[in-house]
This record gives sequence, structure tokens and C-alpha cells, in this order.
Amino acid sequence: MGMTMTQKILAAHAGLERVEAGQLIEADLDLVLGNDITSPVAIKEMEKMKVEGVFDKDKIALVPDHFVPNKDIKSAEHCKCVREFACRNEITNYFEVGEMGIEHALLPEKGLTVAGDVIIGADSHTCTYGALGAFSTGVGSTDMAAGMATGKAWFKVPGAIKFNLVGKPQQWVGGKDVILHIIGKIGVDGALYKSMEFTGEGIANLSMDDRFTIANMAIEAGGKNGIFPVDDLAKAYMKEHSQKPYTVYEADEDAVYDEEYTIDLSTLRPTVAFPHLPENTKTIDEIKEDIKIDQVVIGSCTNGRLDDLRMAAKVLAGRHVAKGMRCIIIPATQAIYLQAMEEGLLKTFVEAGAVVSTPTCGPCLGGYMGILAEGERCVSTTNRNFVGRMGHVKSEIYLASPAVAAASAVTGKISCPCQL
Repeated sequence: MGMTMTQKILAAHAGLERVEAGQLIEADLDLVLGNDITSPVAIKEMEKMKVEGVFDKDKIALVPDHFVPNKDIKSAEHCKCVREFACRNEITNYFEVGEMGIEHALLPEKGLTVAGDVIIGADSHTCTYGALGAFSTGVGSTDMAAGMATGKAWFKVPGAIKFNLVGKPQQWVGGKDVILHIIGKIGVDGALYKSMEFTGEGIANLSMDDRFTIANMAIEAGGKNGIFPVDDLAKAYMKEHSQKPYTVYEADEDAVYDEEYTIDLSTLRPTVAFPHLPENTKTIDEIKEDIKIDQVVIGSCTNGRLDDLRMAAKVLAGRHVAKGMRCIIIPATQAIYLQAMEEGLLKTFVEAGAVVSTPTCGPCLGGYMGILAEGERCVSTTNRNFVGRMGHVKSEIYLASPAVAAASAVTGKISCPCQL
């Protein structure tokens, strides 16, 4: 009986020849991540443990991004706590305002995440790095504290679901539509504590940004992690961004999967998740009524990368945001912001009547930079649309791709670029 990609990575980091689903193991960590919300809790737990220093100052990343630049005194105190801890422990990968970005876009860009790594982060969307063939998963702040202290973590080895991707997406269909389609198909608990393992010839038709988006939202299906095979595109990305050595793991032919699905990318249509769950999906063709909206947010660790901004600019070029509409665009990192500026994308956004923010998670978690009032509706490229997620409990969030979000900003209602 063979092993999946995830199981092979975990076995190697546990010093075992093989592991199987349900087995409890202790694995060595290649990277431990925290942000401005979760790190202060972990730091306080480390103080209780009376640990001197961290296991490896090069294998910890601290990225203040949720309420940064600080929105209030409390967020400033949180960041001060993280900053002082980073200084005390000489943390190599601490990123302050001006060089920070949204953590799950920043770390691959900085070359800190590569194939074959085991990565934990005190943020649920740490599963993003599976796009590069790493095992990465979100943990609580206490586990983060233990990881920073010891360089190890306990895991229950997950079972796996295989998603065989075939075909080529149509115009205006991207990674967000793929993962929303999958979540709509299996539900928000359809992959509960499973490894979502993507395979198939269709992967070649997905950009790295598409793959980051898909892996990012594995948690929205309940997944322990999402992971892609390491093909030439992934290797080229790592060669461009990282100096770290990496290891390519491939699933055995006789690996055991709890379920298998085949997704024909050529049949997918732009997809929207209606309130108040990511599984509540409809294709653009299934939306018959006019759903008027008040705000559009394009950004986040899910869809704030360069491909996303290019897609939004393609839709907004020569058009204008609807009267009374708020359109907020957030490049995910400083490098993405700079490249977007050099390509003229920011000029396109501003001329279209949108605003462009410094990198921040901001509105995604209802933090700031786009809070919703009672009764307001937002089309957002973020990853969650729970009750009250972006503001008032009686507001509504519709999850969509950058293309659909941008088109909706132009019309003032949920729309697809093909309808403009």
C-alpha cells in the first residue's frame, strides 16, 4: 500500500520509512509562521514555558499584516509585542511596514517556502504553500509557540482526496472559480482533516497564482492541506524566488485515497459563493436576478497577486466604477504593488474610480479598510463569507474571482466580464 504526497513528506520529516492515515507522529519543521494577531498569544505561551530563545531564528517568519499599518492602539500594541520579540530573538524573517505584505503571498515571494517542506502557521490559510508541493497547514497559537521553541510539531497523518484536473479553463475562469466549484461540490466539510491532492494534465493550464488560490482555500472545504505536484512551472517559480534546496515527492501509484473526483476545467464557468458559506455557489449563468452591491474588494491572500490585478485591470480599463460603488484594490505585497505600478495597473484602477491600498488583510476579516454597514453587500475576492465576516452581521459577502469582482464594480450588480 503506497503513500500520498503529503504522507511521504510527513514520513520523511518524522524519520519514518512510511506512515498511514490516522497515525500520530512528531515531525521536524522547516518554517513556523505567525502574524500580528496570533503571534502575541504564542509569545505569551513561550514565556509561560520559560524557554530561552527559539529553535532556529532562520526558520521563523513573523509577518504583521492583519491590522497593519496599525488601525488603533490595540493593534499597535500587538505589533510592538511581535517587533520586540523579533528583535530579542534576532528573527531573520521579520517583515515590518514597507517590506511586509499579506503573509501567504509574501513568504513564497521571499523564497521561504519550497517543495517538500513541512510548514505550520498560526493562520488557517497557511495551506497556501501546497501550491509549491509543500505540506503546510494552519495551527493554533499554542502549537506555534511549541514549534518556535522546539522546531517540532505533532500531527495526525491525514487521509487524502484526489482531484484529477483535466482540460483547459475558458476565458474569465481562473483558480478562484476552480476552488469555488470544488467547495460547492463537496461542501465546507467535504475534505475534513483530509489532504486535498491535485493532479492531472489540466494543472499545466493553471498559473502559479491560480494554484496558490486553490491551495489557499483548501481549508474552506475543511482540508488539512492542499497540495500540487512539482512540475516545471513550480520549479521555475522556486528557482526565481528561492535559494533554498527543495525535495520533490510524488504519490505512489498505489496510494490510497478516500475519494477521487475528476474536474473538467473546460466546463467550468465563473462562479460566485453566496452568503453565508463558501459552499453556497452558483455559476454566473445560474444567477437570474439582479443582485445590487455596495462594495467590491479585490485583494487578500487568496487573490491579491499580480495575475489577479492584471485581470481586474483588463476588465476596468476604459470603464468606470458604478456611481455610489466603493471599489477597494489591495496588492498583496510591496513587490506586487511596485510591479502593478510599473505596468500601469494602478493608473487604470484610479482612473476607473477605485482606490488602491497598501498591502494588508484589512477588510477580509472585518478589520478595517472596507467594513460593511447593516444591509450592505460586497463582492469580494477573499476566502470567507461567514455572517459578520466583513462587518455588520446583517451585511452580505459574495465570493468571486477578480474578473467577476471588477465587472460587478462597473455594473453595480453581480456580473461577469462577458456581460459587459
